[in-house]
Amino acid sequence: MLRDPAGYTESVLMLPWPLVEIVALFDGRRSLLDVQADLTRRHGDIVPRADLEHLIATLDQHGFMESARFTERRAAIDAAFRASPSRPAVHAGGAYAANAAELRSAMDGFFAPPAGPGAIPPPRGNDLVAIIAPHIDYHRGGPAYAWAYRDVAERCEADLFIVFGTCHAGMADPFALTDKDYDTPFGPAVADRDFVERLAARAGADCFASEGAHRTEHSIEFQAVFLRYLYAGRRDFTIVPILASFAHEALARGQGVEQDGAVPRFFDALIQTIVTSKRRVALVAGADLAHVGPRFGDPAPVSAAERERIEREDRAMLESVVAGDAGAFFESVARDGDRRRICGLSPIYAVLRVLGGRAGALRHYGQWPDPQGVVSHASVVY
Repeated sequence: MLRDPAGYTESVLMLPWPLVEIVALFDGRRSLLDVQADLTRRHGDIVPRADLEHLIATLDQHGFMESARFTERRAAIDAAFRASPSRPAVHAGGAYAANAAELRSAMDGFFAPPAGPGAIPPPRGNDLVAIIAPHIDYHRGGPAYAWAYRDVAERCEADLFIVFGTCHAGMADPFALTDKDYDTPFGPAVADRDFVERLAARAGADCFASEGAHRTEHSIEFQAVFLRYLYAGRRDFTIVPILASFAHEALARGQGVEQDGAVPRFFDALIQTIVTSKRRVALVAGADLAHVGPRFGDPAPVSAAERERIEREDRAMLESVVAGDAGAFFESVARDGDRRRICGLSPIYAVLRVLGGRAGALRHYGQWPDPQGVVSHASVVY
């Protein structure tokens, strides 16, 4: 089954198994003649060129070929997003209820024990500066969010939330800013355009080149919804939405996480912008942890013993996260080649890096159990 996680096509194509082998050869390095020759060597039969051309035309029609048609499709979709006054709540009505009253009722339930941490108490103090929260679907991990956001409601008076999110589709740049409000069923999470503009100017790079990645990505959207749930009708706040995709790229290159100079420059620019803003700022990482099982490319279903191993290794990794040690966190993932596929590697590293070594507390660890694909997540507060 072919789908596009970047959302440039809504088509989902079911491929008969013999076509999977053929499409796997469409790698940008082979000509049609090369593909025919490869298949003939494997099977002894010649696949007619007309059949291959028909397959390519069908894939191209639905947005699955790198072609002039796809370039036009992508440009049109990106232009429409840039022209939009806000970033729509694209997952409302799917990953969560689009009706505000229905959604609020469901989110109230996230706090209920034993899965949740209990009702939100009255505010007390202003000593919370950051959280790591999941970005798993609410119906799978709603109470896990509550373990982080209960502290936000109780102990945080920030009027600006800098939200780092995973970019699941990947992007060409390490960071992507947007100055668009994030729409939610509870009203918009308003982007702090002045802060975004000053940050982009200091970063010394085009921080909007990959802005289109915000269009369908859910990792920041789910945090925006939760922040509006907490504060709608109670007090105003703004957000700075930042998609991050740099740590896995460093792993793939076999490099240190900040050997790409654009990464430390962005962090330095962000820290300077925070310091000079005179705002009450809090950081949020929308980040899940391990992704293990056949759904994610592993050969066998996840057993109970494997789930226990995942938890042991996750908790060992989380020791560096709780300690606030960004470098040790990255090294703990790099040590085994990211065997567990830590989805939130970039946003977690970013929050730890900006915090500069501040220690936190693990509020919750959980897994979504599924033999075909276990996803783990944690809630940490600083």
